[in-house]
Amino acid sequence: MSARVTSTERKLRVLHEELDACRACPKMIGPVVHGPPIASSILLIGQAPGPREGGFGRPFAWTAGKTLFRWFQEATGADEDHVRRAVYFAAVARCFPGKAKGGGDRKPDPTEISACKTYLEREVAILRPKLVLPVGGLAIGEVLGHEGPLAEIVGTVRRADYHGHETDIIALPHPSGASTWHRMEPGKTLLARAMRLLADHPEARVLRG
Repeated sequence: MSARVTSTERKLRVLHEELDACRACPKMIGPVVHGPPIASSILLIGQAPGPREGGFGRPFAWTAGKTLFRWFQEATGADEDHVRRAVYFAAVARCFPGKAKGGGDRKPDPTEISACKTYLEREVAILRPKLVLPVGGLAIGEVLGHEGPLAEIVGTVRRADYHGHETDIIALPHPSGASTWHRMEPGKTLLARAMRLLADHPEARVLRG
């Protein structure tokens, strides 16, 4: 293990200890959920954990995760364990926001997003990722400032400045079972294109190894 990897993982462990102790948002339901301190050049950013992830202690541990990891396996050949070892998992918010009044999971509000953003900024500074994968509309909006239709952004590679660091960005739709976007056209075709772009990206070699 190189000195840089050791230093990066040590910094991430310190950050994770702070994250685990965070109680900044009174409406959020703990525990804090994050992936392991992996020194990866690929940063995946979800929306927020669902009601099950806290019990498993890892992001994308339930139905949406099964779909997400199937996308990775079909595109790169990497199974879930391999992806989790190769990709750093983060999110716009790290605690479960609770249920929305109309059903489904509540989206984090601007104050909650801002509270967690400081951790994302530090993760970007530590990792200096060469590829960022925002998953779902909220994460895409936070990373790229894009608020239009998913069809305008999914299936492309964008070069952008994210928290002061220039990186490639490949946006993915949310793999939620409640969403039909990725199962209908044009979403189905655009998702396949996005996953091909991901698989062909130079940083994806860690998924093929």
